[in-house]
Amino acid sequence: MKSDVIIIGAGLAGLCCGRVLEEEGVSFTIVEASDGVGGRIRTDLVEGFRLDRGFQVFLTSYPEARRVLDYSALDLKPFLPGASVRFAGRFHQLTDPWRQPLRALSSVFSPIGSLADKLRVARVRNRVTGGSLEDRLRDPEMTTLEALKQAGFTEAMIDRFFRPFLGGIFLDSTLQTSSRMFSFVFRMFSLGEASLPAEGMEAIPRQLAAALPSDRIRTSTRVTRVEPQRVTLESGETLECRSVVVATDEPAANRLLNRESSDVGQGVSCIYFAADEPPIEEPILVLNGDGTGPVNNLCVPTNVTSTYGPSGQSLISVTVIDVSTNEAEMLGSVRQQLSEWFGSSVEQWRHLRTYRIPYALPQQFPPALAEPRRPVRVESNLYVCGDHRDNASIQGAMVSGRRAAEALLEDLKS
Repeated sequence: MKSDVIIIGAGLAGLCCGRVLEEEGVSFTIVEASDGVGGRIRTDLVEGFRLDRGFQVFLTSYPEARRVLDYSALDLKPFLPGASVRFAGRFHQLTDPWRQPLRALSSVFSPIGSLADKLRVARVRNRVTGGSLEDRLRDPEMTTLEALKQAGFTEAMIDRFFRPFLGGIFLDSTLQTSSRMFSFVFRMFSLGEASLPAEGMEAIPRQLAAALPSDRIRTSTRVTRVEPQRVTLESGETLECRSVVVATDEPAANRLLNRESSDVGQGVSCIYFAADEPPIEEPILVLNGDGTGPVNNLCVPTNVTSTYGPSGQSLISVTVIDVSTNEAEMLGSVRQQLSEWFGSSVEQWRHLRTYRIPYALPQQFPPALAEPRRPVRVESNLYVCGDHRDNASIQGAMVSGRRAAEALLEDLKS
């Protein structure tokens, strides 16, 4: 069946592009190299546990997601707002005072930053939640580290909280990521909840795909060549069309479009363990405030939603911002560090799987977001979308897919 449009990639951007085209009655086919939809948002079922390919959370405040997704069907389960920070041999809880004011009182005098630092958080929150999202993405661009220092935060607050917290989001413990990305992320965390879908993060792209005709998505179909009105597959088959949308990550897009690029991305390793008992009781993110050892952050997804594991078992997710260390060496170092945190029971945890993801996010160091939304039109009948066109988030990927579809539709009408 010939289609008007070929979309390469069934990640969030490609699926959102297809969604708009479907609403406008434009025929399309999505071709995906892997065996399923989702791109970098996939969930594997291993021994009864749901393992997201890299620790991820869904922020309910994403404007595009609010507009497009059915939150009730995703059955979203929230984390506690805040974090538990491991520092100087103890865990110190920082709680969002806007959502849990009574719990937040106990964190006022914690050693994770000064009282003045906590007041500065309030000022930053007021700033990033003011105006429109577009306004915040036009704020002066610098590194996140520079922005935090400019806001007056002490080195202790930066190193013990912001570095592991934002480092786990940006996959950049140096905090060289654009301050515009910091404003975006802090706004999203302030206005919504960090959550997990009951069936894993892949439930998000699956919901998008379910709204499209099933015969319009071809998986296990790799593209080797792209032209404005033709796509060549690895099998040798050619697909003729009116327009092509390249909806892949940036390295793959640059290869298909014959663009020169450094393709620098942020890498991460995610290690999953199973245990009879959880190391913590609450659905909260644990941060490494000491800054030593391989672990950046840890959580227990089965504390957030029991659907992430079999009855009576706990799933533990550990994030390491490193993909270069030998896996066995990394696993040993992680166990040693967590044994210091939680005791000898860590040695009984069963290793389920390690995901090493060299390109988990596009690198967004200044001036990457000098133009918050980069062009999606390559040339006549050829378009590109993905989080590298907007910002490195679920929101950015979804918006870029819609923008590519809108640009394509505008050209079809002209």
